Amino acid sequence: MCTGRIEPEFVLKAFQSGADGVLILGCHPGDCHYQEGNYNALRRFHLLRKVLNQFGIEDERFRLDWVSASEADKFVETINDMVQTIKTLGPLKKEMTVG
Repeated sequence: MCTGRIEPEFVLKAFQSGADGVLILGCHPGDCHYQEGNYNALRRFHLLRKVLNQFGIEDERFRLDWVSASEADKFVETINDMVQTIKTLGPLKKEMTVG
């Protein structure tokens, strides 16, 4: 229920399983019901992006964004933007092995 609970292993497993991109959406910083969950997610996001770069995965394939439940238009726009980005990049051709 909170981006702060997303384990890096989930993202790595998604790419390993054939995902061409991963998008994480959470509540805006400062608006987290769990107080610091989205700040924890942001820190993990930056570290995980460095790891993904080591596997040759482009930054654009992994995205974190903030969208509240009342921002339906932004939600749709963010999803559409990510889909277009992945279409432009094409399928992920790198094979990665996790643990």
